[in-house]
Amino acid sequence: MSAAIDPAKVDSVLEDFPDPETGRGLKTMGQVREVDVRGSAVIVTVALTTHSAPLWAETRQNLIDRLRAAVPGADDVQVEIVEHRRPAEPIGSIGLTAKSVVAVGSGKGGVGKSTVAASIAIALKNAGAKTGLMDADVYGPSIPHLLGLSGRPMMEGGKVQPVDAGGMPVMSMGFLVPPGEAVVWRGPMLHGAITQFLRDTAWGDLDYLIIDLPPGTGDIALTLSQALPLTGAVVVCTPQEVALIDAVKAIAMFRKVSIPLLGLVENMSYFQCPDTGKRYDIFGSGGARRKAEELDCPFLGDVPITMAIRENGDSGHTLANFDDPQVAPYLEKIVYKLVRYLADSVSTTPAMPSLPVLG
Repeated sequence: MSAAIDPAKVDSVLEDFPDPETGRGLKTMGQVREVDVRGSAVIVTVALTTHSAPLWAETRQNLIDRLRAAVPGADDVQVEIVEHRRPAEPIGSIGLTAKSVVAVGSGKGGVGKSTVAASIAIALKNAGAKTGLMDADVYGPSIPHLLGLSGRPMMEGGKVQPVDAGGMPVMSMGFLVPPGEAVVWRGPMLHGAITQFLRDTAWGDLDYLIIDLPPGTGDIALTLSQALPLTGAVVVCTPQEVALIDAVKAIAMFRKVSIPLLGLVENMSYFQCPDTGKRYDIFGSGGARRKAEELDCPFLGDVPITMAIRENGDSGHTLANFDDPQVAPYLEKIVYKLVRYLADSVSTTPAMPSLPVLG
C-alpha cells in the first residue's frame, strides 16, 4: 500500500509553479481554484489568463510532470485549466489598455512583413488571446486587403470604432483613404495619425496589440517608442543577404530607440514543389537563423513560400491560412515561440500586477 499523499507537498509545488504571464507562483497570485487529494490521485484546477493562452496546454503538462516528480505517491495527477480574469492596465500617456504591444517591422519592403504581422495577430486570437491589429504603414496599408476588410470606422462615444475581423479589432489608414489615393504627409502628420490610432480607437481590453510598421527605418518607430512602452519588436526578413543587411539596420534602429528585440522571422524561407516534393532554396537557406545567433536574439521560426499564402493574401482570406495543414503549423509555431519568450522573460524578473486579481 502506497503512503498517503502529503497535501503540503502539493501546496509547495503550486506555490512555486509560475504563472506564465507574471512569473509569480500560481498560489501566490490566487490562481489555484481547487485542490483535491484522494488516495493516490491529485486533482487540481488552476486559472490562467488569456494572455498566455498559446501556452495553456504546455503549462498544464508541465504542472502534471512537476506534481508527479515532487509529490511521492501521486500516481494519478489531473490538472484542469480555467480562465483567470486580470484586466490590462492603461499604458503610456495615451491610456491604451493592452498587456503587450508588439511591433512587426522589416528593413525593406517586399519581405512579407504585413502577412506575418496579420498572421501573428490571427494566431494569437485563435489561441484565445484578446488581440488587436493596428496597421501603422500609413503610406502603404495592406492589412485591410489581406483580411478582406472594408468600410469606414465610425465614431461612438468620442472613440473611433475599429473594424471587426472575426472578433479582432483592426485599425488602418486604408479604411480612411479612398483606394488608389496616396497619402502625402510629413513627419508631424504621421506622428499625429499614429498617436490618434493608439489613443482614440476603442480597442477595448487587450492582451496583445500587434502593430504592422512601415518597411525601413523611418520615424514611426520613434513615435511609438515615445507614445508608449512597447513590449518589443519582431523583425521579418528573407534568407537572402541583401534582406539580412536591411534587417540588421532595422534591429539597430529598434535598439537605438530602446525597443527590445523579441526575435527574427524568416519568410519565404524555401519552396517545396507540390508535384515532386523537392525543396528549392530560392533566396538562400537559413540566413535569418544564423543572423539571429550572431546578434544574440531569438529566432522565432520560418515560413516557406506556398501558393496558399499568396492566394489567400491576394483574395483577402489570410485567415484561411490557419485552415491549411501545410501552412498553419509554421505560423502557430512562431506565435508559440514569441509567447514562450515573453513568459521566460518574466520568469527571470517576475513583476506583481498592481490591479486587484479578479476571479
